[in-house]
Amino acid sequence: MSEIEEAETDFRARMSYGDYLRLSELLGAQSPLTNAHDELLFIIQHQTSELWMKLAIREIRAACAMIRADSVQPAFKLLARVARIFEQLNSAWDVLRTMTPSDYSEFRDRLGQSSGFQSWQYRAIEFLAGNRNAAMLRPHEHHPEIVAELNAILAEPSLYQEAILLLRRRGLDVGDAAPRAEAAEPHVECEALTTAWAEVYRDPAHHWDLYELAEKLIDFEDYLRRWRFNHVTTVERIIGLKRGTGGTSGVGYLKRMLEIELFPELWRVRTRM
Repeated sequence: MSEIEEAETDFRARMSYGDYLRLSELLGAQSPLTNAHDELLFIIQHQTSELWMKLAIREIRAACAMIRADSVQPAFKLLARVARIFEQLNSAWDVLRTMTPSDYSEFRDRLGQSSGFQSWQYRAIEFLAGNRNAAMLRPHEHHPEIVAELNAILAEPSLYQEAILLLRRRGLDVGDAAPRAEAAEPHVECEALTTAWAEVYRDPAHHWDLYELAEKLIDFEDYLRRWRFNHVTTVERIIGLKRGTGGTSGVGYLKRMLEIELFPELWRVRTRM
């Protein structure tokens, strides 16, 4: 008997692969506004990115809860997964970069003021990680439920602040970073915190889980920085120095984003070693 004869083929009363994944809805969610060949590429690139970001948000939130509960080891798997998610997001730019300026110009005007700048899920990732600029809520004011979700994230300590509070629970002096973390206030670079991380790095055997947590955070930010850089390169390659569809300065705005550090003390501590 052949494999096809042994395989289940009658799905009139059973759930199939397409049913489980709701493929009819998923594959029907692409609605190009023009006949431009590359508009479908543009839509799929951004839709799949949003799906990966949905997973990243879930995993970062779970990692925060684990660190808060002093269950640090299980959080490592989730943080490693988030880094790999951003590796996937980075690879997607390679596909989008096959679109030329001529290709994009065929449908760019139909995008109106829509822009990746308005991705609330990307904003959620930034807020969860620790880049907390409340002014970035404004593009979402027309969706109160999204603003409520983002404000809920801002009301809790960020991923980095959970790590800071963990350091304090382990007896390390993290200075003014601790009360700011408890209050979920935006993080301000702190010399005492750099010193605390230096203590961890100078004796990794004694602080092994804190040491590994630090490296998982750096790994995440490393991939996120690459994502930002690839974003800049892709945009400049396709539209040059034109303004973004959402009204930003385009490449200029994206280049400024390259300067943002999520975990500044973890980068400073390398100079101390």
